[in-house]
Amino acid sequence: MIYIYILYSAGSDKFYVGQTTDFQTRLFQHNNSNRSTYTSKHRPWTPFALFQVLGTAGDATKIERFIKAQKNKSFILRISNPETELKGNLAKLLRISIPKFRDRN
Repeated sequence: MIYIYILYSAGSDKFYVGQTTDFQTRLFQHNNSNRSTYTSKHRPWTPFALFQVLGTAGDATKIERFIKAQKNKSFILRISNPETELKGNLAKLLRISIPKFRDRN
């Protein structure tokens, strides 16, 4: 399964959008990598929204790029809201509950 995820950094008031097949491992990497990356500068990241992609890896990439291209917090808040119907490019997303993740340290 492929997931599109949205993380939130409260300290920086920023969102990050990505895709993965293993959300828990990817979240750990964002919060613990020793590499200097965009996400390393805005730690800690908490899960904000998680979607299962009902399609191919290519569909996931197109959807991820579409979300990133919006560059709009209100858009992210809107698509993360369970009351919002996902249409168009987002119709292949299935919102899923974010389990409580424990830090692996």
